[in-house]
Amino acid sequence: MATHVELLVEEPSMEAFLRALLPRLLPRNRTFEVHAFQGKGDLLGKLADRLRGYARWLPDDWRIVVVVDRDDDDCLQLKQRLEDIARRTGLRTRSAGSAPWQLVNRIAIEELEAWYFGDWEGVRSAYPRMPSSVPNQRKYRDPDGIAGGTWEAFERVMQRHGYFQQGLRKIEAARVLGGVIDAQRSRSPSFHHFRQAILEAVA
Repeated sequence: MATHVELLVEEPSMEAFLRALLPRLLPRNRTFEVHAFQGKGDLLGKLADRLRGYARWLPDDWRIVVVVDRDDDDCLQLKQRLEDIARRTGLRTRSAGSAPWQLVNRIAIEELEAWYFGDWEGVRSAYPRMPSSVPNQRKYRDPDGIAGGTWEAFERVMQRHGYFQQGLRKIEAARVLGGVIDAQRSRSPSFHHFRQAILEAVA
């Protein structure tokens, strides 16, 4: 059982989202810290050194969660790359079947904004001009299957209904939506995998 979770994420909007979400998801006696990198390339480039540092001192009751966007990468290849980096540092990963595990890798498919589409009721609670019919449209029905860039799709839908006319303010939206997204209601499979890992870590 972990009392503390360290999260490594690729950019500040995911950090803002998780800082708003996790206090609602975790038991009160659990703590967390989110460390944002300057993009996916920055995270992947520095991950091995960061994990080697953790491996030298990580307490038994701490867990590490690495979260990256899939973007256009092959999901299985990206996951294997993350697993290989962790394995070389000596950390026990959840995917390797090591118990108790120290680290889990999770992928947002294809980007954080897919998690917004996964709970459209949550989006509408924060942005009430958004129509309830959006998830019924074929191109948005599967949050993890939205083609052509999830954040661009989210921006277009928001602008169509009078929000973010000068461009999506990603950190602002992440902070707002992290405070209202319902983890149990989400239709995004990648979000559910993330939630499952977090809850398993602190159970």
